[in-house]
This record gives sequence, C-alpha cells and structure tokens, in this order.
Amino acid sequence: MRKRYLFPAMGIVVIFYWVADLLLDAGQFKEITPHFSGSCQVIKGVVGAEDISFLPSQNTALISAYDRRENNKEKNAGIFSYDLTTQRITKLSPLLDDFSPHGISIYKMPNGAVRVFVINHANKAHQINVFDLVNGALVLKDTIVSKHLISPNDLVAVGPNQFYVTNDHKFRNEIMRTFEDYLRLNVANVVFYDGEKFKEVISGIGYANGINVSQDGTLLYVNSVTAQSTFIYQRNSQNHELSFQEKVNTNSGVDNIELDEQGNIWMGSHPQLLKFAQHAKDENVLSPSQVLKLVKKEGSYEVEEIYLDSGSQLSGSSVAAIKNNRMLVGAVFDAKLLDCTLPEKTEVAGSEI
Repeated sequence: MRKRYLFPAMGIVVIFYWVADLLLDAGQFKEITPHFSGSCQVIKGVVGAEDISFLPSQNTALISAYDRRENNKEKNAGIFSYDLTTQRITKLSPLLDDFSPHGISIYKMPNGAVRVFVINHANKAHQINVFDLVNGALVLKDTIVSKHLISPNDLVAVGPNQFYVTNDHKFRNEIMRTFEDYLRLNVANVVFYDGEKFKEVISGIGYANGINVSQDGTLLYVNSVTAQSTFIYQRNSQNHELSFQEKVNTNSGVDNIELDEQGNIWMGSHPQLLKFAQHAKDENVLSPSQVLKLVKKEGSYEVEEIYLDSGSQLSGSSVAAIKNNRMLVGAVFDAKLLDCTLPEKTEVAGSEI
C-alpha cells in the first residue's frame, strides 16, 4: 500500500522544488531597492525603444522601436534618431511593409559611410534589413532571409556585409518556446553571415539575447537571459572563428549590449524575469529596470549595478547606450525612454549583484 502513495508524493516534491528553484532563479524574491547616482529625464515620442546605439563619433543615437502591443501595421514602428543636444526624435527609416524592428547594429564603412543592420519581424516572419545612412535618412540596400533566422533577437555587424545574429529560441512553435523558457533549456544559438551564407558558430546557449564585439573586434560578447550571464569568446577577425574564453555571472536577465568609449560593457537587464513576463502581457504590471556595467579588472570582469528602478520610472529596460556622461535607457514596451546624466565619477550604491 505504501508504494501506491510513494511515487505521487515524490512527484509532488519534485514539482515543489522545481517551482521554488524557478522562482528563485528568476529573481522573484530579489529585493528591489531603487538607486542611481545621477539624474534621468523621461523622453517621450517612441514606443518600445528596445535597442539604442550611438552613431560613430556623434552625439546622435539610433533607436529601434515599435509598439509590440499594437496588432495593426502602423504600430509607431521605425528607426529613429535622438540628438543629445536638442533631445529631438526624428524618424529615419523609409515606409516598409509591416516594419517590426528589433536588434540593430551600426557599422562604419572603410570610406566613412554608415551602414545600419536591423532585425525585422515583418509579417510574423524574420529578415535582416540593411540600410545605408544617406543625408540623414536610411535607404534600404538589401534584405536577407534565411531558414537560420529562427528567432533572431540581436545582431552585430563586423564587416560591410558580415554579421553575427542571436536566435533566442531553437523552436518556432509557441508551446515548445514556453518549454524552452520555463525549463531553462540551453538550446538556442548564434549564427554568422559571411555575405553569402549563414552557419552556426555557437550552440547550446539559453535564450541568447544581446550581442556585440569589443572595440578592436577580437572579443565577442553574448548575453544569455536564462543563464543570467555574459559569455565572452575570443574572435579571429580574419576567419570569424570563435573560441570560448569566459562566462561572467550577472545574476540578472541581461538583454542588449553596448560599449562606452573606454570599452566597458553596458547592458539593460531584467532582474525579475517572471515580472517581465507578466509585464509583457499586461502593461499595468510593472517590471523592474536595471543597468549593469562590466569592467575588466585584473584579468576578469567586475559587475557593477549602475541603475535600479522598481519599474515606476521605466519598466522592462532592455538597453543602456553611453556617450560621455550621458546614458540612454530603452525598454521593450514603454512609450518612453530615459536620458540620464551620469555623475562625474560613477560610484555604485549596492553594486553587489
């Protein structure tokens, strides 16, 4: 008789520990004590400023944005510029069919021209749009589609026609994607496009998200949301081959990656992942926002928490782009971004992550 009840009881225990581990790992019990040593101004004019990156040697940033809660093709979508001096937002992208921009990457061409690579989830499919910035407007040069673009999230250009792309899921089916997320499966990947074809270069990563390269192009940084870590790879700039170097634990759901002038890594992040999942479904549910900075010290990386908010100022932060002492923080869903001024010397309160 005892055996009859033993296995159901064991099953309940297993489920209990799985749920407890999931809640703990997702930061559900993490204490959110808002802090920032600088000041921030709320800037309206775009919805869902998911990715932001500064133009080379300019005080102007490009913003990839669209209203993810809007089902029609208008959805305030576009690539916009933001001028730090005038604080003016201007739409640069042309009219495209169902433009749904996600990750962006800016590449300075050998002749000084600027090329912009954009992930576009057009018509519930996936493609890479390649634009040239001409006289203050983006001109579509190329559109790249491939079976390798399963669930593209972010990309980084390393040449005029070459780039790495993160796929944040392995499966296209929504049910299987849910399993990926809640079972924290390490099955997503990174692919590389050499100008003609794609190939997988990193496999077995959980929810691959933000990606970028070091200023000299010798290192590739990849964020994993479910692993709550930044993976660092040595990169051969000639053949684009990668070799794993280091994993930096961030204890947070790290999103997009930007670099400052000194080469430090800045990331928007989601410290409470389940609250962000709720926020994605209901705009009235706030999701805490966080900005992390990785600084290389004594051969390794130190994680500093620069900004933390309950979600009342900005909910669901996804990116932090830095120019001198200014920091632009974008979010996945909010109808605003933050233009923050960093203190002269960024000292972090409560920076132990």
